[in-house]
Amino acid sequence: MSALIRIATRKSALAIWQARHVAERLEAARPGVSVELLPLTTQGDRMLDTPLARIGGKGLFLKELERALLNGEADLAVHSMKDVPAEMTAGLTIGAVLERANPFDAWLSSDGSDIGTLAAGSRVGTSSLRRQSQLLARRPDLRVESLRGNVNTRVERLDDGQYDAIIVATAGLQRLGLAGRITSELPAPEWLPAPAQGVIGLQCRADEQRINTLIGELDHAPTRQLIRAERRLSLRLGGSCQLPLAAYAQATSGGLITLHALVGSSDGRSILRCEAVASADAPEAAAEEAADALLAQGADAIIRAELEIANR
Repeated sequence: MSALIRIATRKSALAIWQARHVAERLEAARPGVSVELLPLTTQGDRMLDTPLARIGGKGLFLKELERALLNGEADLAVHSMKDVPAEMTAGLTIGAVLERANPFDAWLSSDGSDIGTLAAGSRVGTSSLRRQSQLLARRPDLRVESLRGNVNTRVERLDDGQYDAIIVATAGLQRLGLAGRITSELPAPEWLPAPAQGVIGLQCRADEQRINTLIGELDHAPTRQLIRAERRLSLRLGGSCQLPLAAYAQATSGGLITLHALVGSSDGRSILRCEAVASADAPEAAAEEAADALLAQGADAIIRAELEIANR
């Protein structure tokens, strides 16, 4: 097969790493295929001085890339799946997901303190309401301050003394060779990640059979099963950057998956948790059970309150 594949990607170091990783996988899988990157600046990349919850959420990192797909300027877009809204843009599809990397959050501190020993009143950087909610539930004595920008920028701001600690995704640090900066990991189920965190997704036009066939060879079915549960929960509860929602599915014995889910208030005062189990062949069933359980606990009231805060 001889073909040129044009990949739309954001311009950050992490996004370029992910796009090049996909390019290498494609070229290795199909000799004769060559890949060209199309780096684009998204609205989310330009508006770094405002929390995501106030400017429209995760979709701001996708719109320009999706427009390039729909206009025929690109054949493929590579995303961090945690940034992809659960409701897909019409005409597009996630044709493949790669095997999940480390899905958890990482804690980086300037003095080596972990989340339990950091001094009261210390400044912790994150713009994720999900991270903020879980942090303040544990440590209401800490100061959460907004932190936007790419991974390297966030680490530099920690080093510059703007923050005493920051919380970022472990996978991004590992992919950029920064794993040595991690003070401690924040693993599930005590601390839950964003739905589909750690997963690279390959998006293309739904009617582009040639590209769908090509990238389908890279699809990791076990990962897709797990994130189907996580993303279904997000869709059911209206998850976005405006809502502190977390989900993590893991394979268990007997062909089952366990979905850990959380909805919280941004101030950490209300945290609702549940677990649901379903067949790995029907992961959405776990999401439906978890959503019902959270709503029965009062998640709808938290969701309404958080959306009111975001829209003020």
